[in-house]
Amino acid sequence: MMTAQDKSILIEQINAALSDVRPHLLTDGGDIEVVDVTDDMTVKVKWLGNCENCNMSLITMRAGIEHAIKSRIPSIHHIEAVNGVETV
Repeated sequence: MMTAQDKSILIEQINAALSDVRPHLLTDGGDIEVVDVTDDMTVKVKWLGNCENCNMSLITMRAGIEHAIKSRIPSIHHIEAVNGVETV
């Protein structure tokens, strides 16, 4: 089981990984927020702004978000949007 401190550090690392993708989201009037990381290493994210209803969000999730996170933090197994698009 992950401690609160471990989770906080992991969320900081995830946000750092998302810094590569976030400018592209912001350009289109959207963003993404890390909501939680579960003990089974699932990252739960929330689409914000235009990303919430964008029909390209699933592609962005797979090609941008998932790649950015998993390439920097290989221990992450799954990324799941709590709103907007289907899970990855």
